[in-house]
Amino acid sequence: MIFDTHTHLNAEQFAEDIPETVARATELGVTEMAVVGFDTPTITKSLALSQEYPNIHSIIGWHPTEAGSYTKEIEAQLQQQLTNPKVVALGEIGLDYYWMEDPKELQAKVFRRQIAIAKEMNLPISIHMRDAIEDTYQILKEEDVRDIGGIMHSYSGDDEWMKRFLDLGMHISFSGVVSFKKATDVQEAAANAPIDRLLVETDAPYLAPVPYRGKRNEPGYTRYVVEKIAELRNMEWEELAKQTTKNAHKLFRIAE
Repeated sequence: MIFDTHTHLNAEQFAEDIPETVARATELGVTEMAVVGFDTPTITKSLALSQEYPNIHSIIGWHPTEAGSYTKEIEAQLQQQLTNPKVVALGEIGLDYYWMEDPKELQAKVFRRQIAIAKEMNLPISIHMRDAIEDTYQILKEEDVRDIGGIMHSYSGDDEWMKRFLDLGMHISFSGVVSFKKATDVQEAAANAPIDRLLVETDAPYLAPVPYRGKRNEPGYTRYVVEKIAELRNMEWEELAKQTTKNAHKLFRIAE
């Protein structure tokens, strides 16, 4: 019923209990998930999980904090991996000015190159954006991503910035941050996002929602993200779950 559109079940935090984590997710109504790989080890694990579990899909790409290790060889390997039928998007890609592992110019170059690959392969993109909202917007606008579309993953901006990303053809995905008491801007955006462009996620094992804030997040907790957004929008959570899953299927071109 619920589609977690961004999770890291391939992270070392889940190394010992993946089957149990998937089972708990199912019990909470989270019946599909996209596992995101962002470097060679996590991409390999994401693809393996998507082969093992029918309800797991892969999103793979090169994270901005890894931009310095992006090479022609990495790109060739990524292009081959993107042909896997369980891959539904290219990501997470973008800009990260918080960690600043690599210069802004290099991050932008790798970001633009991967957008070009997504266009060539007709895949939507999943965007990582940390402390870089203006530059991220500018690159997406200049690269004209409307034809492929994509996701503003774990959106943390305000309502006005959301409208600008929507104008570029992007979907807006909300994580457990929407349940945080002081995240009023994110809550306003979640309340106002167009229902047909709204997605939900965990970003597990990070950003656990209330009532599990501070603990290891896991895909099943997408349920609490859905419940919070439904509360903000004054609607039944089951209705929101159904709509956000429909949105994910349409964006990822997954048959209903």
